[in-house]
Amino acid sequence: MPNQSSRMALAVSCYVVLLVSALQTLVVPVVANIQADLGVSATSASWVVTANLLAAAVLTPMLGRLGDLYGRRPVMLGVLVIVLAGSVLAATTSSLALLLVGRVAQAASFGLFPLSIGVLREELTPQRLTGAMATVSGMLAVGAGLGLTVTGLLMRAGGDYHQLFWLATVLTVIGIAGVWMLPRRAAVATGRLDWIGAGLLGLGLVLLLLPLEEGNSWGWASAKVIGSLIAAVVVLVVFILAERRISQPLVTMRMLTHRPLVIANAAGLFLGFSMFAIFLAVSYLVQTPPAITGYGFGSTVLAASVVYLLPGTAAGVFTAPLGGRLVGRFGPKNTLVIAALLAFAGFGMLVALHSATWQIIVSAFVVNTAVMFGYAALPALLIAHVSPAETGIANSVNSIARSIGMSLGTAFVVTMLTRNLIPGAPVALPHESQYTAVFAVGAVLGLLAAALVALALPGSRPSHLSVREVEEEEVFGAAGLEVPADLVAKENAARV
Repeated sequence: MPNQSSRMALAVSCYVVLLVSALQTLVVPVVANIQADLGVSATSASWVVTANLLAAAVLTPMLGRLGDLYGRRPVMLGVLVIVLAGSVLAATTSSLALLLVGRVAQAASFGLFPLSIGVLREELTPQRLTGAMATVSGMLAVGAGLGLTVTGLLMRAGGDYHQLFWLATVLTVIGIAGVWMLPRRAAVATGRLDWIGAGLLGLGLVLLLLPLEEGNSWGWASAKVIGSLIAAVVVLVVFILAERRISQPLVTMRMLTHRPLVIANAAGLFLGFSMFAIFLAVSYLVQTPPAITGYGFGSTVLAASVVYLLPGTAAGVFTAPLGGRLVGRFGPKNTLVIAALLAFAGFGMLVALHSATWQIIVSAFVVNTAVMFGYAALPALLIAHVSPAETGIANSVNSIARSIGMSLGTAFVVTMLTRNLIPGAPVALPHESQYTAVFAVGAVLGLLAAALVALALPGSRPSHLSVREVEEEEVFGAAGLEVPADLVAKENAARV
């Protein structure tokens, strides 16, 4: 029978992970509202999403490491306090700069997922851990759908988007109360945090994404764009060189050079790209007034959220476990190929068919299912090619790749939809061909991802792993955690 501590750990973990995904999607349908309210360009407004994802790419591995060094409960409380401050700031400001600061603070919430899985490992028996992890992982899909639905409801009559951040404030306070009731546990590691690596990585990613966001206004051949891209390459090279010399680096070099891991990270980047490309493109498309453009549906934010986007995300409660069963039946490599082909099919359908409501809903559902299947396959794929001691690092790098993909998807969609505008329109609206191009790129990338995984990725699991080791790695590795040292020692002793 589960004790009170384990029940509390599962309930709190489910709640904070739901909060993570809700904060991620709350603002997706209202980027246009924020743009109009603040009087900024579409490119500038899109940083409300991009800044959050970019900060998450750097903060997630840092927070996971801090949880190991100082205990997961105090780090979770610290994260939630930062998220609370960011939510209050975003709710009370009418400045884009301060709003972006608030969104960066909210990005700390991304670290709550690996920290929550760590709490489950500490509080639950091995027999209950697998099911608990599946339940918590499902909250990612539930929270994403909840975020979209709540946004639509609050904005259905042209409401103030600040309400969304006040809601986030209340939800965060509840999260703090829940985490406060978790039992105190000692830290599980010693060492230090790689501040140099984190700083260089963050600077390099900003320099990479900035010209993608501002390319239309700066000019793609301008000194600013070219200079930013060159600077990004230089900083990221320095990051790699620095990580080689650091005894406890943020990212080990093997994670960036070993072919199966490189392919897994490329697949994670593609899945993150697909997720946010479909969110933003569909949201913009269905809200486009057909009387002015000759395409679109003139939908409200509520309809864009609930009718067009919610079915695909809410179905994640069922499609994510189905992806897990596909991994068990066909293996992670084949499941990832299926996911890429589904993304190709969903985006490809949108290229030819986007004039009817059902076409948008079905296509978005297919792409979101592809993302769910891919996310189910990636942890098992990583586990198959790393030792237990490298499992946590490998999943952290893959998390960064997914976040970068989300940022690139956002930047790409905004860039495409702010070009080739309809002349004489009362507001800036792109020609329909811009949406077609977005969907075509998604389809091509899906096909390339399927080919890359099918042709370049080994399909068999290394033979040195026992069945028990595989099960242990699947439990702990999917959460970005290392298998406990005592279990590794037992397996080594058994092998001898």
